[in-house]
Amino acid sequence: MMKRNGSPSANGKGVRLTMTLDGEKVAFNRGETIYEVAERHRKDIPTLCYDPRLEPFGGCRLCVVELEGARNPVASCTMEAQPGMRVRTRTAALETQRRILMEMVASENRDTDVDPMHGYASQEMAELLDRYDARTGRFEGAQSGASRDDDDNPFIKRDYDNCISCYRCVRVCAEQEGDYAISIMNRGFHTQITTEFGGLLKDSACTFCGQCIQTCPTGALGDLKALANKDVPGETKKTRTICPYCGVGCAVDVMTREEKIVGVLPAMDGPANEGSLCVKGQFAFDFVGHPERLSTPFIRDEKSGQLRPASWDEALDFAAGKLKKVVKDHGRRAVYGIASGRAPHEAAYMMQRFIRGGLGTNHIDNCSRA
Repeated sequence: MMKRNGSPSANGKGVRLTMTLDGEKVAFNRGETIYEVAERHRKDIPTLCYDPRLEPFGGCRLCVVELEGARNPVASCTMEAQPGMRVRTRTAALETQRRILMEMVASENRDTDVDPMHGYASQEMAELLDRYDARTGRFEGAQSGASRDDDDNPFIKRDYDNCISCYRCVRVCAEQEGDYAISIMNRGFHTQITTEFGGLLKDSACTFCGQCIQTCPTGALGDLKALANKDVPGETKKTRTICPYCGVGCAVDVMTREEKIVGVLPAMDGPANEGSLCVKGQFAFDFVGHPERLSTPFIRDEKSGQLRPASWDEALDFAAGKLKKVVKDHGRRAVYGIASGRAPHEAAYMMQRFIRGGLGTNHIDNCSRA
């Protein structure tokens, strides 16, 4: 995921801010948190509620560190770094605390392992459980989540029996998307993720961008389109490409098994989107392998009026002849070109050259303005 701050630099007056991290003197930028400084210096601090695109929350307490002079461990994701701080990120006491926290987190979940097709971050909890050998079950008891099996939307699985109340889904919906479609109700053990009036997602302000899915660390929210393909044989491969739907240029990782697209992940390091996608970029990929997708050109027979298959050469010659006839019969201003917002820049350039140079008119626009 994207980091919020870059390398440290002199702060204003040439004074370099420093702190001691695990016995090593390190530099930092004013405003950085201890977690950000530690991450940049390759200190592996665990966390479940942290997403670098969101404001620090400090809810899971896994990222606590020992700060010299502090009575208790402090949450590194919310504690701002200060000059002269002396911080320890991993001690025996901290590791014991983290292990117990992971045991308690897992105790309320129906599943501690979910299919990776659930989403981008869906394996975070399982990986931490393995890291801390926390699958003991010694705190097992009642489960606090209540799944919404009645939500019939085709995109997002709402399996709250696996929710740990990290609120990443709620926060990404508000902070990144500005939709505020989901929220939190009740407190303590009875906390639930919900929509207004406890309704269905399709009746809420949800735009089905999928961001809640991709930030969920437990698979409580899942990508239904991808999960429908979980039994497709073959190794899952990821191919970095650009979403074809508009001119923004969102980077995506297309997941494939053999010759079939099984899902789409937003690229967290995509320069245009930084992990965000719209409903089309996230879920609209069925057309690629759809059995009714056209695989050859068709032209309409002038005698019968019926469409018939044709070769590319025949179809292009047919289209060129019709365009020439329109220009000859009605003049060049009778032709109007509309370029596709899904096409790359090179195709858009060739389209305007064809309309302006080939047909002699400036009547050209593109669908991205619609």
